[in-house]
Amino acid sequence: MTEDPPVQHMVLAVSTVIFSLRPHPDTGELTLWLPLVRRIREPFKNRWALPGGPLQDSQDLGEAARTAMRRTTGLQPRHLEQLYAFGDVDRSPDAPERVVSIVYWALVRQDEDAHAVDAENVAWHPVDEVPGPLAFDHDLIVRYAVDRLRAKVTYSPIAHAFLPAEFALAELRRVYEAVLNRALDPSNFRRQILSQGTVEDTGRRMTGTAHRPPRLYRSAPQSSRYSLTIEESP
Repeated sequence: MTEDPPVQHMVLAVSTVIFSLRPHPDTGELTLWLPLVRRIREPFKNRWALPGGPLQDSQDLGEAARTAMRRTTGLQPRHLEQLYAFGDVDRSPDAPERVVSIVYWALVRQDEDAHAVDAENVAWHPVDEVPGPLAFDHDLIVRYAVDRLRAKVTYSPIAHAFLPAEFALAELRRVYEAVLNRALDPSNFRRQILSQGTVEDTGRRMTGTAHRPPRLYRSAPQSSRYSLTIEESP
């Protein structure tokens, strides 16, 4: 008679991928960034990792994600959603228990990013220049989140989450360019966005510009039809 295998204890953790748009220090171009936390204990001591940690008994999942963001960056973005669950058996080989991580992503508006704080052992990095290898399977999580965001901007208005309530179409285009890491044709972009019905003219114009001020738009996400064909700038 064979014995049953020993029961493996399991820990539930929450990690958060926090995306923000910031100028690249070399080019000045708007770029997609995320914060990482340097681990101060084993396993993976001194490696960079995503903000997060074990789920406490008194926390729900969303609360744990918001707590990690507040503790590491001081940010409380409006846009927070559950991304995926990562639970490979060997993702935490040195841990005494199996760890399953529920991953959230947050999109930080540019006006929200002004309130970010620099906590100890926390640093922001462009998403295409993340210093690896990261702790655990966080390289995989970051790649998954970036690929998911770059895909989602082509079939949903999620890019609006990076902008304030009112914005110029050129500002929206720069968000797409930052997320996709490519220059887009301005005329084609404007035509496609206006045809989707996901933005509406506010009747106001941007102030403080040197030339003819551009029109201001706001999100109209009630549109159910969305498809963006990416055409790069010539």
